[in-house]
Amino acid sequence: LRNAMGDDSQQPRYIQTQHGVGYRFVGEVLQQHARLDEVLPADVVADTEAGSGVGSTSGRPWDAGSGAVARPSPRHWTMRTWMTASLLAIGIVIATLWWQQRAAAPAGRGEASVAILPFTTLGGERDDDYFAEGLAVEMHDALAGVAGLKVAAPLSPASPASRETDVRKLGALLGVSAVLDASVRREGERIRISARLSDTRSGFTVWSQVYDRERTGVFATQTEIANEVVGALLQVLPERSQALSRKLTPTRNVVAFDAYLRGMQQLRLAASSGNVDDAIAFFNGALKEDRGFAKAQAGICRSELVRFGSRRNAESLAHARVACELARDMDPGSSIASLALGDLYRTQGDDKQALAQYALALKDPARWPGAYTGIAQIHATRGEHAQALAYFRKAMQASPGNAAIHSRLGYQQYLQGDLEGAIESYRAAVRYRPDDAVVWSTLGGLYLSIGDHRLAAGAFERSISLQPTAGVLSNYGELKFLQREYPAAVSLLRRAVELDAGDLLVWGNLGNALLAESGGADSAAATTAFGRAVEISTDYLALNPDDAVAMAATGWYMANLGMTRQAREMVARAEALGTASGEASLLNAQTLRAL
Repeated sequence: LRNAMGDDSQQPRYIQTQHGVGYRFVGEVLQQHARLDEVLPADVVADTEAGSGVGSTSGRPWDAGSGAVARPSPRHWTMRTWMTASLLAIGIVIATLWWQQRAAAPAGRGEASVAILPFTTLGGERDDDYFAEGLAVEMHDALAGVAGLKVAAPLSPASPASRETDVRKLGALLGVSAVLDASVRREGERIRISARLSDTRSGFTVWSQVYDRERTGVFATQTEIANEVVGALLQVLPERSQALSRKLTPTRNVVAFDAYLRGMQQLRLAASSGNVDDAIAFFNGALKEDRGFAKAQAGICRSELVRFGSRRNAESLAHARVACELARDMDPGSSIASLALGDLYRTQGDDKQALAQYALALKDPARWPGAYTGIAQIHATRGEHAQALAYFRKAMQASPGNAAIHSRLGYQQYLQGDLEGAIESYRAAVRYRPDDAVVWSTLGGLYLSIGDHRLAAGAFERSISLQPTAGVLSNYGELKFLQREYPAAVSLLRRAVELDAGDLLVWGNLGNALLAESGGADSAAATTAFGRAVEISTDYLALNPDDAVAMAATGWYMANLGMTRQAREMVARAEALGTASGEASLLNAQTLRAL
């Protein structure tokens, strides 16, 4: 039809694509009849006036002018009449085929859903990658908050899916009906963003636009792009547009926003390394420019939680609490702060407070994946596995292709002793995020748990090639220890403590390897390692007294230091918890044998 009428899909005069719905006529309607009831049967008129017509809300409204126009005789077919009838017939065929395709489409892809690819940087400045990536993350966060629109999990720039040029394959992988991609170029005080929305069924472009603005226009440009996406996938409502504008304008200070995007990039990198110092420095820089920048303050809170999770450092938890509360004070309705506080209280074992914060976070659809995952983890800790699985599924539905949800489900399955289920979950996680060093390391650890040393070594080496973190070096050292390659184990574990000197389990593993390397003889180096592990454990267990593995491991370290009474107390406490019973029982058995 477009070809016959000389129409342009990007700037249509007649036919406009309504993504996920069909098409609408947007041409100017010229009055040819005074009233519809003069040319149509009464029952059809009644239906049309009731709004049942396909185009009842599209295009320009019908004008009821004065003066009747004679009804043309059906015998006298002009070229225009023939063309109109032909187009109508073709339109019926197209509509029929479209409905057939829609009916045959896989479940989940017919709904309003979109994946946002990492935005790419144009120009020679690779340092600008943080800016393009950050804009994509902000866009994801804003669109995920639109009720009725499902947004796939953010893709890593290094992920093969991000480089997939066939949007149809990407749609099948992530289960979405559309893909948004964009390129960003910054030149001095100007910014140029080229955005495109593509249909994953046909592979065709639904909408595209180039924005060439002053640097200060970045917030308005983001809002325009978001409105175009929502307009193409859902019916546009004014309140949605206003909400998108608020989300995409977290500050009016472009310098603060730039520092915030740098901080977010460093926070994403810290997910593997646990080193959040650079992220916090950039967030503080953003707050220096705008003291009321709540998202930057929430970034500090999230960074400290990452540090605590990586290093089991009591000081980090205290810093996280202060930062989260400051973010909430800056923006009492901040769903990001509520989610972070929920995670913080859950980490402390305060389920009541955690659930209250998750309930607040759930008011924003963008926080559904994180909040549902947090609630699932609470149920899992209580041993309520059916409820935990139900909430994990809710999280996965809210964020298709989210590797973090699969990995957290896998961790809970591991704690339940379901190693096969845990391995499948982590395999799904690496499928969605094959560049995640931590997930590969954990998968290697699971292979190690079932005694498959070959697959474990492969996963560890893949992880180290991506990023040699303390966790994977420690796990690989444990594998070398089991294979009795003690010098190799010591070397890997020394590298691990150089990267992270605050993890009690890494220090303990180093002590084990040094003790084995010395043939069981007294080893000053092993004693030093065990002593450091116990020092860290004292603070950690005060904040996280439900970690049976850490408790049992501490008992083993104490036994090697001659702390007999304290070691027996740790054995009893770990056994009383009844969690992670396999690993904790093995450690307790080693401790009792040593005593």
